[in-house]
Amino acid sequence: MTSEVELKLKGLLDCKNSWKKLDDIRMAFWFYRSPVAEYVSRHWDEDAFFGYQYLNGVNPVIIRKCVEMPAKFPVTHEMVAGSLGKHTTLDNELKKGTIFLIDCWILEGVPATKLNGSLQYISAPLCLLHLTRLGEMIPIAIQLTQQPGAESPIFLPTDSEWDWALAKFWVRNSTFYIHEVLTHLLSTHLVVEAFILATLHHLPMCHPIYKLLIPHFRYTLHINVLGRVNLFAPEGLIEQATGTGFHGVSHLLAKGLSTLTYSTLCLPDDLRDRGVESLPNYYYKDDALKLWEAIESFVSGIVALYYRSDCCVKEDSELQAWVAEIFDKCFFGRESSGNFDYGAWMPNYPSSMRKPPPKSKGSVTFRDILDTLPDVSTTCSTLLILWLLSREPGDRRPLGCYPDEHFTEERAKQVISAFQKRLAQITKEIEERNKRLLLPYHYLSPPEIENSTSI
Repeated sequence: MTSEVELKLKGLLDCKNSWKKLDDIRMAFWFYRSPVAEYVSRHWDEDAFFGYQYLNGVNPVIIRKCVEMPAKFPVTHEMVAGSLGKHTTLDNELKKGTIFLIDCWILEGVPATKLNGSLQYISAPLCLLHLTRLGEMIPIAIQLTQQPGAESPIFLPTDSEWDWALAKFWVRNSTFYIHEVLTHLLSTHLVVEAFILATLHHLPMCHPIYKLLIPHFRYTLHINVLGRVNLFAPEGLIEQATGTGFHGVSHLLAKGLSTLTYSTLCLPDDLRDRGVESLPNYYYKDDALKLWEAIESFVSGIVALYYRSDCCVKEDSELQAWVAEIFDKCFFGRESSGNFDYGAWMPNYPSSMRKPPPKSKGSVTFRDILDTLPDVSTTCSTLLILWLLSREPGDRRPLGCYPDEHFTEERAKQVISAFQKRLAQITKEIEERNKRLLLPYHYLSPPEIENSTSI
C-alpha cells in the first residue's frame, strides 16, 4: 500500500481545514520516521535549533556574516540587548564577526498562487542571528518584508510567544522556497542538465572529459523529465502543495538564474563570499570542504594525464565547444557569471502561508498560527512531494563508485583508486565526529552521496 493511499484512507488529503492542533500532524507523519525526523518534531520550535538548521539543516548555504546592519533592516542595540547579554553591544558583536544574516530578498515580488481556493502569501523576510559564546546560532531579530516601517515591525524573542513563533514560521517558509526552487531545482538538476547536454552534443565517448563525467550523469535526464511532468508542470504537484505554484516557481527560477555565477557553484569561493569559512559547528562546511578537496584532486589528476598545458586545452576544439555551450545556455553568456528529515515535520518547513505577514505586534494568537500554516490537505501533499524527491533509485551508486570501466589506462586507474581511498578516509572521519554529536550530521558522508543527480 502506498503512502498516498494511506493518507487518503485517513481522509487527510481531502481535508481543506486548518489543523486543530500541531500535534495532530503526527497523523500524516507516521509513514516516514527517522531518528533525525523524530528529533526535529521534538525541537523544531526552539530558537537554538532554528539557528542550527542554517548551518546543518536542509539549506545551509544562505547564511552569511553581517558586518554592518543594512539600511533596510534597522535593528538597534536596544532591540537585541537582551539577546546579546551583558558587557557587549551590537556594534561590538558585528566587529567580532558573531552576527549573521538570512536575507530572502530574492522572494520579493514572487507571485503567490491559490491552494484549495484560497490565496496564499509570500514574503521576503530578513533574520538576524547571533553566534553565542556556547557556539549556538540564535535568532535575535526578524523583519518580514524588505521595506522597514510602521507596517513592517521587527520581531524579537522578547515579544509574545505567538508573535515570535509566527515570525520564525515566515522565515522557515521562505527558506522552503529558496531551497526547493533555487538550491535544489536550479543549482543541481537544471545546471547539471546543461552540462549533460553540452557533453552529449560536443564530446565523443572516447574523450577523456566524457569518460570523467558520464558516470555522474546517470539517471539525471530521466529524473528531470519526471520532475517536469509530475512536479513542476502546470497542474502538477507543486501547483497543489506550495504557495508559489507553477507561475511563482518560474518567476523565482528566472531571478535565481540571473544571479547564478561560477563562483556560486564553487564551494571555497561561496564560503569566502558569505564570510563563513571559519564558522564553528558548521558541519556542512567542514565535510563539504573535505569532499571538494578530494574531488578536485581526483579531477585534476585525471585532467593532467591528458592536458599537459593550457595550450592543449585551448587547442581542443571539442572541449572549447563544450565550454561555449555551457557558458551560453547555463550562464547566458554573462561575463559576470563566475531533505526530507527536516521537512517531514511541517511546522519546521511550511510550504505555504495562508495569511499575509502581520503588520503589527501583540495580536497574534495560536489560532492565527494554525490558520496561517498549510491546511491538512496541503501538508499531506507536501509530505508526498518531499518523500518522492527523497526516494533513491533501487540500484544506487555512491560517490566514487565506477562499476562501468571508462578509463583503461593504468595511470587513470591509480587516480581513481586514490580518490576512493580518500573518500573512505573522509567517511571514517565523519563517523568519528558524529559519535560526539547529539544530532549526527551524516548527509555529506560519501556513502550517503549519490554519484549523480538522480533523486
